Amino acid sequence: MSTIPKEVLREMINDGNLKTAGDLHSYLKDVFKDALQEMLEAELEVKLGYSKGDRKNKRTDNRRNGYSQKTVKTQFGEMDLDIPRDRNGEFELVVVPKNKRNISGIEQKVISLYARGMSTRDIHDQIKDIYGIEMSAEMVSKITDRLIPEIKEWQTRPLKPIYPFVFIDAIHYKVRDDGQIKNKAAYVVLGVDLDGFKDILGIWIGESESSKFWLGVLNELKNRGLEDVLIFSVDGLTGLKEAIQTAYPKVEVQRCIIHQLRNSFKYVSYKDKKEFARDFKAVYTAINEEVAYEALGELEEKWNSKYPFAIKSWDMNWDVLSPFFKYPNEIRTIMYATNIIESLHRQFRKVTKTKSVFPSDQSLEKMLYLASQNVMKKWSRRYKNWDYIFNQLIIYFEGRIEPYL
Repeated sequence: MSTIPKEVLREMINDGNLKTAGDLHSYLKDVFKDALQEMLEAELEVKLGYSKGDRKNKRTDNRRNGYSQKTVKTQFGEMDLDIPRDRNGEFELVVVPKNKRNISGIEQKVISLYARGMSTRDIHDQIKDIYGIEMSAEMVSKITDRLIPEIKEWQTRPLKPIYPFVFIDAIHYKVRDDGQIKNKAAYVVLGVDLDGFKDILGIWIGESESSKFWLGVLNELKNRGLEDVLIFSVDGLTGLKEAIQTAYPKVEVQRCIIHQLRNSFKYVSYKDKKEFARDFKAVYTAINEEVAYEALGELEEKWNSKYPFAIKSWDMNWDVLSPFFKYPNEIRTIMYATNIIESLHRQFRKVTKTKSVFPSDQSLEKMLYLASQNVMKKWSRRYKNWDYIFNQLIIYFEGRIEPYL
């Protein structure tokens, strides 16, 4: 239903001789400026308590004191306004606040475009085309820099004391650092809470992996209140297993089976891959660890002479590849792969695909933070069959969950 009566709209169209959308925009811009100016006058009138020229109702020694000029940016482009002043300097504008020259909400629009992965040049063109406002790359950067305190607050926020599942994986980008382009990783830590809901616990930008680096990350999580984790599902990141076992000694560490398969298949000829993959399926779909290890032995007899490293990597890492066999399928499907983070990484790649090189760690951090917030808004459902999974976890990890209920 229209908020303005049709007869008023018709009169406006006729009086303004409006024939195109451009005519309407220009007309509304003039109307907006007039209305804005009138709102400023009304603000001062309310502050002083009497209308202009109405000395009879004047109850203050303060009075009007002319105007100052101010150019502001609005959703209709730039406008020159006459800002009314009072003699005592007590007048604080609400419609056009002091020291604020942008009243269009343009900052939020810039951040929204930035979150979608648009370049500063594209943002400049979009804002200019739609709002008629010039916005340099430096201005876009300054606007998005306002996110930095928000990111720090999010990255240090208190965490729940226990997450049954925590996933850790990395996504890699090129970042300019000290005049050089370096390969850096964004290490993402994602948790599933006792109610079965996902949450991104933090993102760390780093250049190299080590036990010391990972212990720092894990201690940061502990300092934020994460007291216990039942199962860590991780990729084969350097030093991570040792750091996890130091920070959370009672935790189950599961290496991602999908990553392990990919690494194994790197060393297999294309003509053998289908058969090799079919044989390996008997390992990771086995009903228990004993049957799985027997299947691995059969695989070794068949393929070891041809692809020894592909088999050896499973044997060497069996202690972190095999834990999932002891659990029912519902828990297995959550813990044996880091697909949950891979899905998140796909969303990251969508918004970062226009960036071949990030100018700084902070620039990368801002974009991943915004992408994370958009993704988490869609995480409104808990894991399927969570009630069953939760009760299984209580049995398998007796005494670990109950103190937090």
